[in-house]
Amino acid sequence: MISRRNKKLAFLLAMMLVLSIFAGCGGQAGEEEPGGETATIPVGINVELSGAVASYGSNARDGAVLAIEEINAAGGVLGKQLEGLQRDCKSIADEAMSVSAALVGENIVAQIGPLTSGNVAGSTPIMMENKIPLIAPAATAANVTVDEKTGETRGYIFRVCFIDPFQGTLMAQFAAENLEAKTAAIYGDTSSDYAKGLAAYFKETFTEMGGTIVAEEGFVKGDRDFNATLTKIKGSNPDFIYVPGYYEEVAPLIKQARELGITAPIGGGDGWDSPDMISVAGAEALNNTFFTNHYSSQDTDPKVVDFVEAFKAKYNKEPDSFAALGYDCVQLLVQAITEANSTDPQKITDALANIKDFQGVTGKMTIDEQHNPVKAGVIIEFKDGSQTVNTRIQP
Repeated sequence: MISRRNKKLAFLLAMMLVLSIFAGCGGQAGEEEPGGETATIPVGINVELSGAVASYGSNARDGAVLAIEEINAAGGVLGKQLEGLQRDCKSIADEAMSVSAALVGENIVAQIGPLTSGNVAGSTPIMMENKIPLIAPAATAANVTVDEKTGETRGYIFRVCFIDPFQGTLMAQFAAENLEAKTAAIYGDTSSDYAKGLAAYFKETFTEMGGTIVAEEGFVKGDRDFNATLTKIKGSNPDFIYVPGYYEEVAPLIKQARELGITAPIGGGDGWDSPDMISVAGAEALNNTFFTNHYSSQDTDPKVVDFVEAFKAKYNKEPDSFAALGYDCVQLLVQAITEANSTDPQKITDALANIKDFQGVTGKMTIDEQHNPVKAGVIIEFKDGSQTVNTRIQP
C-alpha cells in the first residue's frame, strides 16, 4: 500500500509535469525565440491595485496600459510588441519587493511603479541587485533616487514626477505670493515620510518669505476624527492651512474643517488627487482649496487633449495625474529603448539617464544627474467640484 506521504509526493510530481507541459505549449513572458531573441518586450507593471492607495495604482496602470496599446498598434518598438505584466503590490512595501522578484523571473526589461515612495523603496533592492531599471510614476520623496547615507544616485531608479522639495516650495510660494498669506498652520500626516517632507519644505520656504507658522499639528494614517485639533487650529486664526497627506484622511479633514466654520484657504500636495476627495469632502467644502500637481486634464496642449480623449474613450472616466504619469512612464521607456536600439536592461538604463527634452503628457522633461525630471508644476484649485488650473510654475 502507498503511504499518504508518498501519495502526496506523487501528486506534486504529476502537477509539476502538467504545469511544465502547459508552460512548454503556451510560453512565458519574454520567452526566447530560436536565435536568442524574445518574442515580446516584457515590461513589469508593479502597482497598488488594492489596499490603501489603490486609486493611485489603478489609474497609473490604466494610463500605462493605454500607452502600451497605442505603441503596439503603431507597430511596437524595434519591431516587437510591448507586453505589460500587471501585478498588484497591495499597497505594501514587502509585497512590492516580492512582486519585483517575481517579475525579474519573467525576464522584464524594466518595471513601471509602484506609486508611493515607500513601496518603491520596497522594490529598489531587487531592481538594483538585478540591474533592471524602475521608473516610478509618482514617488516624490527625495531619497527614492538618491541614497541619503552616501549621496549617490541609485543607478537603476528613475521617476517622471517632481520631488517633494519642489512641491513644498511651490505651495509656500503660492500661499505667500498669490494668496498673500502672512500666517499659516501646518496639519500633516506624521506617519508618512511623504507628508513630513512636504511639511518641512513648506515651512522652510514660507518662513524664508517672511511668513509665520502659528500652529503645527499632526494626524496619522487611519484617523477620521479631526475636530479637536481643527478647533485648536481655528483658534490660531491662520491665513492659510497646509495639509500634506493622502486623500483618505485629507477629504474628511477638510469636510470637518468647513463644518467647524474654518473658511481659510487650505492647500496640499499631489496626494490629494483622487475622485474620493469630492465624493467624501463634498464640492462646497473643497472650494478655496489648492494642491500641487503634475498636470491638469483641462490643459489645452494638443498632447494633453489627445491623451484625455483617448483615455476617456477607453475607460469612460477623466484621467487624473496618476493616469498621466503612468502613461508618461511607458512613453519615456519606449524613447529609451528606441535610443538604445536595444532591449538590454543596462543599455535601456544608460539611455534613460541621458533623456533630454522628452515631451510627455505631464510636460517636457529632462532627466537630471539624480534621475529626477526637470519639469514644471501646476497649482490645481477645486471650484464647485471640479479641478481647474490656477497657476503653472516653471522650475
